[in-house]
Amino acid sequence: MKNLVRWGLAKQVPATGLGLFRILFGLVALQEILFVFYFRHLIFDPLPYVDQASPVLHLLLLAWAAAALALTLGYRTRLAAAVGYAFWVLFPAFTPMWHDFDGGFDQLMVGSSLLLLFIPAERALSLDNLRARLARPVYAPAAAEPATVSVLCYLLPVTMALACLYFDAGVHKLSAQFWRNGVGAWLPPSHPYYMNGWDWSWLLDNKVFEKGLGYTILAFQFVFPALFWHRRARVPLMALGATFHTGIIITLNIYPFGFAMLVHYLLLVPFRWWRALGRAYRAAQPRLAVYFDEACPLCNRTAIVVNHFDVKRAVEFKGLQSHAKACRALDGIPERELLADLYAVDGQGRLYRGLDTYIRILRAMGYAAPLGWLLSVPGIYHLAAAVYRRIADGRARCDAACLVPAAQQGVDPWRLLADRYLGDEGLRARRLAKCLMLLAVLQLNSTVHYGILYRLGIKPAEVEALAPLALLSNSLLTFSHAVAGITPHALYMHDHFEGFEHIFAITYRDKDGKEQWLPFVNEEGRIVAPNWGRIQCMWANVALTPHLKAERLEKFLRKVTAYFGPQVGLDTDDAVFTLKFKHATVPNDWQPGLRNRNLAEPWRDIGTLVWKNGMMRMELPGVDVEKL
Repeated sequence: MKNLVRWGLAKQVPATGLGLFRILFGLVALQEILFVFYFRHLIFDPLPYVDQASPVLHLLLLAWAAAALALTLGYRTRLAAAVGYAFWVLFPAFTPMWHDFDGGFDQLMVGSSLLLLFIPAERALSLDNLRARLARPVYAPAAAEPATVSVLCYLLPVTMALACLYFDAGVHKLSAQFWRNGVGAWLPPSHPYYMNGWDWSWLLDNKVFEKGLGYTILAFQFVFPALFWHRRARVPLMALGATFHTGIIITLNIYPFGFAMLVHYLLLVPFRWWRALGRAYRAAQPRLAVYFDEACPLCNRTAIVVNHFDVKRAVEFKGLQSHAKACRALDGIPERELLADLYAVDGQGRLYRGLDTYIRILRAMGYAAPLGWLLSVPGIYHLAAAVYRRIADGRARCDAACLVPAAQQGVDPWRLLADRYLGDEGLRARRLAKCLMLLAVLQLNSTVHYGILYRLGIKPAEVEALAPLALLSNSLLTFSHAVAGITPHALYMHDHFEGFEHIFAITYRDKDGKEQWLPFVNEEGRIVAPNWGRIQCMWANVALTPHLKAERLEKFLRKVTAYFGPQVGLDTDDAVFTLKFKHATVPNDWQPGLRNRNLAEPWRDIGTLVWKNGMMRMELPGVDVEKL
């Protein structure tokens, strides 16, 4: 392990892919936090809108979203990663998200957020790079080649988020009969509670395809950990894995998990692809030459900012004092007039000044062209020109002394930490190897404990000689689950689907006495958008399981009706809902037309949910919930 770490530290690769991974990972986190904020009353209130949770939770969610946005932008990246990691640990562990609203991918986000604390993901496509350049007041063009990072920055997240997850999930799947029968990818999108609104029956009814897909996924989860280390195997593995997770996004209603897994595949993109993309996207020659006052701090900062965001390298900044004489388009313009404005010359020798220069800059950058067109609109143009004139005329100029970089203020705490605890290259490799060995032990403990012993029916806690080891294993599982995101990945297993043959929905009467479906489960039995992700997990994985319990069902019916009731004009002082039930078929082997048959099953009314003075009573005359 130490030799592998030493090799990884020595091998430097472009940071572009890591920067894109940080951006998309931050966006996945941000959308999930905003989703939780939208459903905050359903998730956190003991009784939605009646017995409300502390509003401090809402403020914490906003702070969490701000940290995710900062991570996406690469602004104070390490601090944003630390705050995001703390929230990913705290919210799933100390709020109802721990059990009732498990998103199914929280531990994946915990593990990757932990790694982002130590990985220099800010080296590409970040505002931190801009901040570092602005700390030097004199403009200098950005380097043509992207910054580099250790190859370990790519391999470690792939190992934890993909390889370990796949291996653990594959071990679990071997114990599931329907996975062994090759229908592991076919059964979930055939169950109304797991499918989304797109009709994939034409594909689900193809037995050869579905069984081939099921066995391919099972084999892939064991092959990936063994082969992704090999450079030539990465592109096929990337193509297969990205296809599988895209399939999750478009066929099931747990899209956050699919997106979270998908963004990790950016780390498998060959480095030569990033280099080729950079060469293809950048302009062969600058399209616009911009001349600025070298003695103007504001002009220097403007050049730095534009150069940072000009990923096409289509704009070239030149100091007036050094280059004006060599430009024929500037001949005849007095020096005083030249220093009063920002000038630009395009490839055809056309001259622009003032606000027109900024418009041409935005157009030359490509992706910023819409903003340039907006500034050209009459009215907006004249207002922007007045603002520009005021700023340009009021800017300060100085001599060379004021453009000398100031002394460094403070030291990067992450660098201090690395220097103190990692030391030289040899010590760094040894200590990182020990950390990785610890993570490997924690992962093996989880896989052996749940994936092998639990699946084989072996209970070490009941054997006197093994009881202390079982206690230690459980303690490690609790620690690794909460802190490192290492958890059993028993996703869509037989012990969840076998016997899951009951579909519930809720209706009410509108003002005209017409029966309407609560905007949660529709007349087909599908959970409708936006009630997907962790809301779907609450209903299909916690409230309703193969082993129904009346108390558990009543608890979540109370939450759902209290939350959705006000949206349809009903409140908890006086309201009546109808509880509907229908049967679903959940086989262990392929059957034609199952999706459509499950959706077409008839409903029957089995009881009512009566709200009176803020209290709900579930009335199911003659119905034993646990025998449905």
